Amino acid sequence: MPARNEITRGKRQVDALAFPRTEPAEWVDVLVVGAGPNGLGTALELHRHGVQAAVVDAAPGATLVRAGAAGYTPRALEVIRGWGLLQRIQHAWTFPPEWSTGNLLLTSLAGHQLAGTTLRSFGLGGTGRYSTETMLRRPQTVLQRVFLDRLAEVGTPVSGGWRVEELASDADGVTTTVVEVETGRRRTIRSRYVVGADGGTSTVRTLARIPRSGSYAEQRHFRFVVRTTSDTSAALGAFPPATAVIYNDRYSGFLAALNETDWRAYAGPYPLDRDPTTDELIAQARAAFGFDVELEVVSLTPFFKSTRIADTFYRDRIALVGDAAHVRTPGGNLCEGFGDVVNLGWKLAAVLRGQAGEALLDSYDEERRPHNWRIADYALADDRRHTAAYERVRALGVPDDADTSPDAARRRAEIGAILGEGRSLPLGVVFDERYDVSSVIRYEDGQLEAEAPWDAFAYADDARPGHRAPNGNLDPFGFTLYDRIGSHVALLVLADDTTAVGAFEAAADARGIELEVIHLPDPAARELYGAPYALVRPDHHVAWRGDGDGRGLDGLDGLDAGAVLDLVYGRSQLPAQPPARTRSAGSRQLLDSPERQLVDSTER
Repeated sequence: MPARNEITRGKRQVDALAFPRTEPAEWVDVLVVGAGPNGLGTALELHRHGVQAAVVDAAPGATLVRAGAAGYTPRALEVIRGWGLLQRIQHAWTFPPEWSTGNLLLTSLAGHQLAGTTLRSFGLGGTGRYSTETMLRRPQTVLQRVFLDRLAEVGTPVSGGWRVEELASDADGVTTTVVEVETGRRRTIRSRYVVGADGGTSTVRTLARIPRSGSYAEQRHFRFVVRTTSDTSAALGAFPPATAVIYNDRYSGFLAALNETDWRAYAGPYPLDRDPTTDELIAQARAAFGFDVELEVVSLTPFFKSTRIADTFYRDRIALVGDAAHVRTPGGNLCEGFGDVVNLGWKLAAVLRGQAGEALLDSYDEERRPHNWRIADYALADDRRHTAAYERVRALGVPDDADTSPDAARRRAEIGAILGEGRSLPLGVVFDERYDVSSVIRYEDGQLEAEAPWDAFAYADDARPGHRAPNGNLDPFGFTLYDRIGSHVALLVLADDTTAVGAFEAAADARGIELEVIHLPDPAARELYGAPYALVRPDHHVAWRGDGDGRGLDGLDGLDAGAVLDLVYGRSQLPAQPPARTRSAGSRQLLDSPERQLVDSTER
């Protein structure tokens, strides 16, 4: 693990992270294309399940100082904790952690606070009862460095500088042709499956001929990174706020520290055919800082306020994760990618081990694509709310930072109230990745009608099938239920009666399934889960609840332990849901509608 000074070296920056120049293997169980956080995370998840993987990327390395992701939700950290890497990432800070005071709404970095909170913990903001993890801020390239180090330790090869040129699927696997970028040398890699984690312009998606649907952008925006080349301590003090949302008459958007000298800022909108000049970007950044500071632009990345989601996330032994599968209005793409990875990883492993049927892999698309449409709709609507609020602020006018008059204070309070409208924590976005329609989840009779509709700003622990299993400490010292579940489906025994355990163990043994049996005869856990038994998948989702003889809570007889496992592992034609069940609001986006008929054939 790199020490902090290997990342920042005080005020000197290390701007590049080289990928290993390993020769790609000729054969591997799963070939992962893309060495970003989601691609490397896929390899880590597969290793957790005992699957041999290899990673290739056309780039020779990653630019450390770039305007990528920087904030990670508790749900994303639950996944990273499962890889045993959370503490490494926490300690790989690139600026003093004391800078992280919360998301403040300011007139400028050196100006006045309009709204926001200085709480130093996401959990203190109201999520601690739903997760043992809290929000974390680190540049995404910190994750890449830590992930690469871990993959080297476990012997998973990563090969930079190899571009994918051809893909050919057949009944037994995929043949991938790669070209060494420096020399033009070609070679083929044979794998059982390929995972495309190669970003919004995914070569894998293009070669697999998987189109995307969504809306086209009419303008484009930019994230950019500026480096301070003069001393800012006089204006900002020793501990400036690392993450702020700035609103004034010339700038609106995040200004976030990447390290002690580099800051991520935003610019736009611009016409699709025009790039901002360096002078324009620096002027925008200075307006955000709120004082005259010497800056240089070191990174520029365009983005589009639109949604483009692949029409399928899995087909012909090729799966898509992260931006290769879904690109939408900025916010949460990387964290949702980790959700893709943990959903797909155990399913690939189960099929490769001969435990599961191919239907289990089809469920990856069934579950993740509707969820990503739901999040995309929220993200676009939320951005429109923020834009409308800023237009109201601009019409009112933000007082100059130097104006400390009572009238200026009154206007700042009014502006803060406008900007604070609708800014409650989106608990549903963070935690509620329920799967409403899946062929490998045994839903209960009347479940759809009894559930509250998905709400971006609401969440409550829910142990019904399809939902994220409620987590908690198994002992007083921080060892969690998710830690205990590990890489296999777990049978939670929530009552003193253990008569069904033997039936599940025998059925699992007959199918070559390693079943984790976890005894939780705690009244609070039993009440929360609402059943004597529950099956929880390695991605932390409840697949089934039932009583002592193996029957589910759906009023149907004759569903024994073997039938339950066959359903969950995609080996059964048993209906996953009662006949009366219909699509929920969470999956409404899969229905034909005019806005879903736009197929994006070019990157815009």
